[in-house]
Amino acid sequence: MNGKAGAMTEEMGVEMREERPRAARGLRDWAVDILCLALAAVIGILAAEALRKDPDVSPALLAADQIVGAAACVALWTRRRWPVPLAATLIVVSTFVPPASGAMLVAVFTVAVHRPFRTVAAVGGLALISEPVQAAVRPDPDLPFLVATATGVLLVLTVIGWGMFVRSRRQLVLSLRERALRAETEARLRAEQAQRLARERIAREMHDVLAHRLSLLCVHAGALEFRPDAPPAEVARAAGVIRDSAHQALEELREVIGVLRAPGADGGGDRPQPTLAALEALVEESRQAGMAVVLDQRVADAASVPEATGRTVYRIVQEALTNARKHAEGAGVSVRVEGSPEAGLTVEVTNPPAGEPGEARKPSASATPSTPGECGREGAATGRSGASVPGSGQGLIGLAERTALAGGHCSHGPTPDGGFRVHGWLPWRP
Repeated sequence: MNGKAGAMTEEMGVEMREERPRAARGLRDWAVDILCLALAAVIGILAAEALRKDPDVSPALLAADQIVGAAACVALWTRRRWPVPLAATLIVVSTFVPPASGAMLVAVFTVAVHRPFRTVAAVGGLALISEPVQAAVRPDPDLPFLVATATGVLLVLTVIGWGMFVRSRRQLVLSLRERALRAETEARLRAEQAQRLARERIAREMHDVLAHRLSLLCVHAGALEFRPDAPPAEVARAAGVIRDSAHQALEELREVIGVLRAPGADGGGDRPQPTLAALEALVEESRQAGMAVVLDQRVADAASVPEATGRTVYRIVQEALTNARKHAEGAGVSVRVEGSPEAGLTVEVTNPPAGEPGEARKPSASATPSTPGECGREGAATGRSGASVPGSGQGLIGLAERTALAGGHCSHGPTPDGGFRVHGWLPWRP
């Protein structure tokens, strides 16, 4: 039904464009009009010569026929503006004035070219009816009645068929042109959509790679600003961590740009992607930055988790840790990951309000003050690591989109005690 409706709409659109009067005649229109006028004049002259041989036709009647025939030819100049009224008038006139038959045929041809089938059928039927009437009222002295009628009917049918063929050909050309324009527009829209998706992919990859590293840089730099009197060894260690983090950020940025520039790259197909097995290294990196993170890893074999699922869990934890560093300085963070092939994979990251160490700050292996980032931990614990790291919230939105694409769901929001919680669930599937 939709296909038929679309075809009918397209056909009606073509008819409306064809029926719309033209502002001015072009060179081709002038040539066609002159040719039609000459053809009508030739047919009218032949009809007048045939009437000249009829002894029943007086010179006055012959002169009147010639004048009316010439006027009919001149009237063809309006065939583009009023095709149907002109054709109906010339059909009636040609019934009693044979020299106007040529102009009548041209007018019928114009209706067949520019009007739909119903109008063509009505005008053509009137023209067919007029042929036997003309053969009876103004008989040709050289042809019998049946032969004259058959000849007239054949000419009318030929003109109508020719006109409908021209019309169908024009409609075909117009429809092909519109399809080409539509295909070009769709191709342009697809290209724009691909560019938009590529920009979103680049932004997501840049965020995943740089946000974590840059937040580490901000924490250590803020610690150096807060502790200008720290021992030279501590300052040197913090500066080393800053240097290493900046170097890693540049390396990862170079990898991302290289993959995105590669022909046919899909935004990370060749770049090694983290999985659930790399989660402990991520947590340890945050601990060295001064965060107190407790990791509760309840998945027996992290390597058995599908790569896509493990990568999504890794990104959720990475984004949650980055946001905790930016918006909850000094607060401990708890990370819990559990699941099975039957129940799926669940990840939850929580932290108390900023400035409250919470349970994650209890003495543990994550709070050993012998890491190179001791200076950074002291700054983070005080909540005065310099200016807060800016954030726009797009990372959490990206997490929700990434998780939805993986077939799971992700939610985030404040907890009743004023902290923050990020919770996600993903199906365990390859």
